[in-house]
Amino acid sequence: MSDKSPFETDMLTLTRFVMEKGRRVKGATGELTQLLNSMLTAIKAISSAVRKAGLAHLFGIAGTVNVTGDEVKKLDVLSNSLVINMLQSSYSTCVLVTEENKEAIITPKDKRGKYVVCFDPLDGSSNIDCLAPIGTIFAIYKKETDDEPSEKDALQPGRNIVAAGYALYGSATLVALSTGQGVDCFMLDPGLGEFILVDRDVKIKKKGKVYSLNEGYAKYFEPAMTEYLQKKKFPEDGSSPYGARYVGSMVADVHRTLMYGGIFMYPANQKSPKGKLRLLYECNPMAFIIEQAGGMATTGTGAVLDVKPESLHQRVPLILGSPDDVQEYLTCVQKYQKSS
Repeated sequence: MSDKSPFETDMLTLTRFVMEKGRRVKGATGELTQLLNSMLTAIKAISSAVRKAGLAHLFGIAGTVNVTGDEVKKLDVLSNSLVINMLQSSYSTCVLVTEENKEAIITPKDKRGKYVVCFDPLDGSSNIDCLAPIGTIFAIYKKETDDEPSEKDALQPGRNIVAAGYALYGSATLVALSTGQGVDCFMLDPGLGEFILVDRDVKIKKKGKVYSLNEGYAKYFEPAMTEYLQKKKFPEDGSSPYGARYVGSMVADVHRTLMYGGIFMYPANQKSPKGKLRLLYECNPMAFIIEQAGGMATTGTGAVLDVKPESLHQRVPLILGSPDDVQEYLTCVQKYQKSS
């Protein structure tokens, strides 16, 4: 008789998963494991704060504007402090870049390690007060030089990412993580206070049935984007049109794209010629995850992960998702490049 116990006695937690992966890497020091575990603790704390924000009076605006011009919410400030404190106390970081701080944060000498972390502590925070899903995004790099840590250490292309992931605070709290060997998803069990593996080696569909972007900016779209959307709504081959889904919270939109396939777009337009999303802590981590799942991520002119960053809060256009969908968009772009 097989054991039908409702209680799992050999569960694969994210902490255990990270430790096991670390053991397999030749010459591993355990520093990355420490770093990831500290990041997870911060995510659990943010998840808890998000769940009781209304009761703890954390809704509303803190009365400031961050470096990229967004109004700062109280939960933003709390999340930022949580991540900074947890990462610095992991003794594994030297430079931190966050959406909320203009300058890079240099870890004090006595707590320094070899990793650089770029993160958005609470993405989609304009959705906090209406209870739509929000998230945390992060990318981890290794410091490449032996000199004093500085913001230059963070200006590495996404191809150098050692590990990246995001947390989604939705109907449940989920973490998608990649250390360069595929993407795995973990769900937070509130009773245990642990993330449990729910999806191993996630692969995105080759082609989806959904497109996702803010069509409110249609007036400013480039001709290639307008034509691509027309093809999705009125397919020339007589097939069914694509559905449209847009939460306006990047983590939620990208996670849906990863799970169901399709295409997520925040393109350059006449109003934002360089795009709107930030390269270091929004586009690179998400592009890394999507590529690891077999998808594509492009700026429209090249792979996102190949862009050499020039500044901490640099913006780039972003189109990512199922490879066939992204390729179809690129075909439209190339057509207009030739004609011009």
